[in-house]
Formats: sequence, structure tokens, C-alpha cells
Amino acid sequence: MAFWSDSSLGTPEPKRSYRWLLYLGDIPQWVVKKVTKPSFSVTEATHTYINHNFYYPGKVEWSEVNVTLVDPASPDAVQTMYNVLRASGYTPPNSPNDTRTISKQKAVNALGQVRIVQIGDTFTDTSDLGTIAPGTGQEFVEEWILYNAWVKEAKFGDLDYTSDDLVEIELTLRYDYAKLNGDNAQSQVPNRPAFGGATE
Repeated sequence: MAFWSDSSLGTPEPKRSYRWLLYLGDIPQWVVKKVTKPSFSVTEATHTYINHNFYYPGKVEWSEVNVTLVDPASPDAVQTMYNVLRASGYTPPNSPNDTRTISKQKAVNALGQVRIVQIGDTFTDTSDLGTIAPGTGQEFVEEWILYNAWVKEAKFGDLDYTSDDLVEIELTLRYDYAKLNGDNAQSQVPNRPAFGGATE
């Protein structure tokens, strides 16, 4: 760590795991304890020719995002998440014939846009992240936006007479895909030989 913390070496400031903000509906940022960043995997297809296997990339699949909240008495995070569930279309059944259910559109709208922002050491919070840019004194160094996110699972914690730990809420968010804000990766891909054109 000395290499990264010694400013006299002129090394750039690395991203820090504790410098981040989560924008998640009506949940205040100070109750958010932990979040996993988006991740993806690419499926593969195998083509066999004679005695060789050739592998081809397939679909991109985005992994679920997990969020840990501390549950204060006020504002009540459990009540907030239950309100999200109700706004998603859930209604306790009044009869066995009650067919009302959750819809994706309602679930996405109930949660709202989800953004995971990693910040620099000079960041000052603002309601409009779109105005923040490196060099302005209010830097964010990375921002992920989850598209069509909804709450797949909510665990409201355990109660234990032998423990004085804080009650925590664990959320699992499902989304269709994620986008890195300011994504210009396509324009940064260097020129390479055409597929199959490499030589040994």
C-alpha cells in the first residue's frame, strides 16, 4: 500500500473501496453499508472440427447486485422496502381467487433508477450527477447505471437476544443490463488484425 499512498512518487490516486454512493429509490445513502458492483459473464458455444474444439462467445449475462442496508428506526428501511413491494403490484390475497400480481413495469418503477457511483477524494454530493466532471472539484471516477432493476429478494435480518449487532437488510437486485456512464469503450479499441489473421 505504500506505493499507492506515497504522493511524492507521483502515482495516480487509485479507486478506494470505501469511496462510493448508492442511489436507490428513497433509501438514504447513510443507511447503505455494502453493495456489489455489476459483473457479467459471456456464454460460449463449442464447434468441433475433426479433433479440435473452437469456442465462440455467446450471450452476455449480467449478475445480480447485492445490497446491505442498516435498518434504522427512522426512516424505517423495512417499511420503505415493503412499500416498494406494494407499489410493484403485490397485494395480500383477499380470497383464493385473487389474481392480482406483480408486474415488471410496476416493479421497475417502484424501485426507480439505481446508480452505483465511485467517488474521488474531492467529491461533494449533489442532486445532479450529470453536472459533475473530473477536474471540477466534485469528481466521480466511475458510475454504473442498472437498467430495469427490481427487487428480487429482501431479507429483513435476524433477531437475537444474545447479540447487540445492528439489524441489517439484505437486498438482491435483478436488472436487464448495466451501463458504465460515459462509456466510450468502442472508440478506444485499438486496431487489430482481422479475425484469423494473426500469425505466429
